[in-house]
Amino acid sequence: MKIAVLGTGTVGRTIAGALAGLGHDVVIGTRDPEATLARTEPDAMGAAPFAQWLEEHGHVHLARYADVATDAELVINATSGAGSIAALSAAGAENLAGKILMDIANPLDFSHGMPPTLNPVNTDSLGEQIQRTFPDAKVVKTLNTMNASLMVDPGRAAGGDHSVFVSGNDSDAKREVTGLLKSLGHQDVIDLGDISTARGSEMLLPIWLRLWGALGTANFNFKIAR
Repeated sequence: MKIAVLGTGTVGRTIAGALAGLGHDVVIGTRDPEATLARTEPDAMGAAPFAQWLEEHGHVHLARYADVATDAELVINATSGAGSIAALSAAGAENLAGKILMDIANPLDFSHGMPPTLNPVNTDSLGEQIQRTFPDAKVVKTLNTMNASLMVDPGRAAGGDHSVFVSGNDSDAKREVTGLLKSLGHQDVIDLGDISTARGSEMLLPIWLRLWGALGTANFNFKIAR
């Protein structure tokens, strides 16, 4: 499958590398490829410069948002939540139309310091905002309740015995995304319902952040026992 991953941070790199390893044709999108490759310092999360990562992942390519979205069969939003709408707009509504748009971002608001809050919250979600802004895309919210390592290697925690959620209006799109999740090793995929249910999975982030602080590790996830 031709997959475009929007975002060059840790999440984008991790998901792109894993999917390429499964045999997918993966490209990473950024606003300005030259500027991205010119960076020589670690990013805000301490990750190595993107150019260094790209050299180690020769099977993944880098291009502008619009260029990677044009030919993609599936687009993954791995940008920061605050910049997601702008990044997807740069990719082009016409390039997203009719395609599955897998949203794995969270609307974290750092304007008041740490820990971040959510914006929007309660009566809206980032997933819904994306679907409203790009009505012809098939938005599926998923993977946003765990760190990047667990997204692509769920067995790192409890042998993979934990849950991942999907939310979206298009049943076929959710079925396709569920298949992709299972190919990554996820065993318990729970369909929450339409895209409005993304409010629930996004609102797990406040407790997730506090668990991270309490446990001293991000290597955990939620298990829905039933």
